[in-house]
Amino acid sequence: MTSSLPPLAQAWSGALGSAAANSISYPLDLVATKLQTTRSRKLQGLSGVLRLLKHVLRTEGLAGLYDGLSADTASTLVSNFLYFYFYTLFHALVARRKATASTPFVQAVKESLTSRTRPTLLSVPAELAVGFIAGVASRAVSTPLSVVTVRMQTETDDDDNDDETPASQNRSPHFSEVARRIYSEDGLAGFWTGFQPTLPLCLTPAITLLLFQLLSRLHITRNISSSPARPSAFGAFLSGATANALATAILYPLLLAKVRVQASRKQPGRTGAMSMTNIWEQALKTGGWAGLYQGLPAQLIKGFVNQGVTMLVKQRIERAAVRLYAKAQ
Repeated sequence: MTSSLPPLAQAWSGALGSAAANSISYPLDLVATKLQTTRSRKLQGLSGVLRLLKHVLRTEGLAGLYDGLSADTASTLVSNFLYFYFYTLFHALVARRKATASTPFVQAVKESLTSRTRPTLLSVPAELAVGFIAGVASRAVSTPLSVVTVRMQTETDDDDNDDETPASQNRSPHFSEVARRIYSEDGLAGFWTGFQPTLPLCLTPAITLLLFQLLSRLHITRNISSSPARPSAFGAFLSGATANALATAILYPLLLAKVRVQASRKQPGRTGAMSMTNIWEQALKTGGWAGLYQGLPAQLIKGFVNQGVTMLVKQRIERAAVRLYAKAQ
């Protein structure tokens, strides 16, 4: 856990922090998605990020950098609220049961829901298990919004184009248009495209939070903080951003497969949906091992900013909530 607040307070702080971060880093998220799904071999590395940003600005204007922002923000809010809620609840429950095994299970659940629990770092397997379960629960609810967002971000791209930048149409599709198209192509199940085969990605927030807590305890973080118990804003940003970058790099091939599966559309002559294996085989065939990491620089930059701002805002909200709790007692 990142603080001693009850699950509901941590859920709101995490959700609001992630929404603020999403609005700031969204253009990078849009570019990362386009780079992950384009067939152009010229859009690689940091130069590809800058080239694509310029292309979107030139062809679609500033508004083009925010295609799908509302759907993505809604998905981010829902996903992070549920994730932080379930993570804090399960984490507190495990910590309480470990500290006082004699406490009845029902009572431990009630205390975990309503009472403040001292932040503790569980064993690595326990931390990952708690985070994975919370991740599965949150993604099960937020995946439909994520699928629509990815389709909105890539609908204006011509997959067959191999020029310097993906081609764009004059108008970006609306949320309702994309949703109807997904339903007409794949039915209700289409809104959960890519969910089951990419369940391992549910480890991403778990690994991120685990690394965040570990980095927060390192001497370098303590040195840039006002005190070990009250890390500075820069310390919170740096720990959160670095933790996310490391977690993303570890699991990136899974993320690439998820995005491409969600962005795929039915084509004449194709039977069945694209699988992760098909995507990895295609990536290896066209770009070698580097093909599995297409778009990684943009994703790392986006994740660095996003997670850093999320943990920074979350920390500030939690500090304000702690002061309110103290005054109420």
